[in-house]
Amino acid sequence: MATIVRTPSKMWKAVIRKYGWPTTTKTFRTRRDAEDWSRRLEDEMVRGVYIDRSSSERTTFAAVLDRYLNEITPTKKASTQLGEKKKAKTVRAALGKYALAALTPQTIARYRDDRLAAGKGANTVRLELALISHVINIAIKEWRIGLATNPVSSIRKPSPPKGRERRLTKDEWHTLFKACAAYSNPMLKWIVGLARETGMRKTEIKTLRRSDVELRHRTIALTDTKNTETRTVPLSRHAVEILREALAHPVRPLGCNLIFFGELGRDGQRRPYAFEKAWNEIKKSVGLEDFHFHDNRHEAISSLIEGGLSDVEVATIGGHKTMQMLRRYSHLRTKKLVARLDTIQRD
Repeated sequence: MATIVRTPSKMWKAVIRKYGWPTTTKTFRTRRDAEDWSRRLEDEMVRGVYIDRSSSERTTFAAVLDRYLNEITPTKKASTQLGEKKKAKTVRAALGKYALAALTPQTIARYRDDRLAAGKGANTVRLELALISHVINIAIKEWRIGLATNPVSSIRKPSPPKGRERRLTKDEWHTLFKACAAYSNPMLKWIVGLARETGMRKTEIKTLRRSDVELRHRTIALTDTKNTETRTVPLSRHAVEILREALAHPVRPLGCNLIFFGELGRDGQRRPYAFEKAWNEIKKSVGLEDFHFHDNRHEAISSLIEGGLSDVEVATIGGHKTMQMLRRYSHLRTKKLVARLDTIQRD
């Protein structure tokens, strides 16, 4: 049985001493609260599910979020680090002052609803919830902060948005590429052309190095990929010509292994060419602001499927980990099947 005593400060102190369990104490304003707390904890001890919540009651979410950013985030890819730091600012502002024990499913659900009501996209909110969930899981499993469950696991996540289907017409593509080719830095047209030919992601192209390219065999060996798995990308003849031009760039600094290189930083290091500003300005100038750079990947994958490649071949080239990720292109397969039906000889 718990011992409940009156303290000099007119509070009620509950003390639980049970064989096999550490002594547990907590102070309350009323005797009723102390008794309710004691009964609940003793019941959990009997059932073998007791968790010492004292650490989660005195640790704020901001504290574990900061520890996560200092210890866990630096182990991830640079692009992931930037994304997590950006999301952490929003999450900290809304939930940072809460003790971990006070983060109930209702609290998290309210955060979700407030973000959606503010006009944030479903995918943005899903990624923020994923960060909150991972921070709490790390706190529970690795830092041994007492918390019975992760509140994020008990709420409904916003439905993932439908994949973008934006494809340029031939005229739109020629207009866009002509504007890119007219830009003062020729690396922009090479980057855009390579994205459309290979389906490589933006980061994969930006970090591409001369040592990754084998023009004789018409392949690129990618080691810095989204899913961290290496893959080899076969090159079309047009992609080979793009890379030949890029590799022959006359202003390439000596010893620079980056194919698409930027200016020297203050630390003396040369980083990938940051083409995003120029890309966005050119899109705006030709009236194609709704076309995203990643849509070039969608166009490339669509072209591979329309060209008759199998799902396995397309997944190998595009770096899709599962066939499920290619479901959004199923309508293209259907169009091909309709055309093939007309070639079948029937009695």
